[in-house]
Amino acid sequence: MGSGQIGMKDWAIAVAVATVLLVTGLSEQGFDPLGCALLAAGGLALAARRLAPVPVLAATGLCTVGYQAAGFDVPAVAFLFAVYAAVRAGHRAVTVAASVAMLAALPLAAVISGLHDTGRALAQARGALEIAWLVAAGAAGEALRQAERRADEAERTREETARRRADEERLRIARELHDSLTHQISIVKVQAEVAVHVARRRGEQVPEALLAIQEAGREAARELRATLEALRDDGTAPPRGLEHVPELVERARAIGLDATLTIEGRRQGVPAAVGRTVYRIVQEALTNVARHAGAASASVRIDCRPDALAVRVDDDGAAGPGTAPPGVGLLGMRERVTALGGRLHAGPRGEGGFTVQAELPVEPAP
Repeated sequence: MGSGQIGMKDWAIAVAVATVLLVTGLSEQGFDPLGCALLAAGGLALAARRLAPVPVLAATGLCTVGYQAAGFDVPAVAFLFAVYAAVRAGHRAVTVAASVAMLAALPLAAVISGLHDTGRALAQARGALEIAWLVAAGAAGEALRQAERRADEAERTREETARRRADEERLRIARELHDSLTHQISIVKVQAEVAVHVARRRGEQVPEALLAIQEAGREAARELRATLEALRDDGTAPPRGLEHVPELVERARAIGLDATLTIEGRRQGVPAAVGRTVYRIVQEALTNVARHAGAASASVRIDCRPDALAVRVDDDGAAGPGTAPPGVGLLGMRERVTALGGRLHAGPRGEGGFTVQAELPVEPAP
């Protein structure tokens, strides 16, 4: 829990503790260079208690034993601060070991200095008091550590809740955009295409404005599809496209499905929205095969034509005439394909198994 640097507050506490220790030692024992140096060092070491709690614990413990052996009968105030900081930082086992060592070393230091010659009862009383203060310091550090941990967990929970609500709002916006904009743009596009078709059948000159509306409708449908994909994504995964389809086939093989991939035509110039849709169609189709079809093999065929991109996924599963389409992901497939102005067919094959076919426009028809 170190802050990375020693602040003014840390120095202020360290200097205050060192001053208290020195004043207490000088008032009871008088001046002794070694003892005074150890008193000051033990207090000043507390400046780094948050940055390096375990080394400070060791340093204050050694200083305490040292000035006790030098004849300074001064309470182990600095060591208590170090115990509190170490426990707060989560070093409970090390702190317990250091405290036990201190409790064993202090009586020896006192005997060396002759401080406890007054009697055994006084020595026992001091030992009990030192244990009580050590327990109190450790308990205070542990209590604050737990409080900080609970505060961090509460903050993390709030962030996760906010992120989840943002994701839910993103999905809600995506659904509303799909329900409103896609429908209206599709109407405009269909009306324009019908008008162009009627004019050409009559042999009339198609107005440039009408052709522009037709092209704008197609492009708007593609851009809207891409926008909806961005809204639905969580922002962490890179966009997947046509070039990532072989990875899907390899994954299907890894789980024991005899999957093959055939790509014909040139893949250059395929719009990103179309490539993402093809990827999702193959992904959902192979997922359905693995989960529901009970198939042993599946084939993926992608045909890159000048004006369209066709994708077909066949399997040899147990589906037959009248079998319901497996999985609910087909609804998402149809939604993606329709938004791009394409067509989707999904259903059982006559010879057994299931097929998913989609055709997505790439360029306006001449």
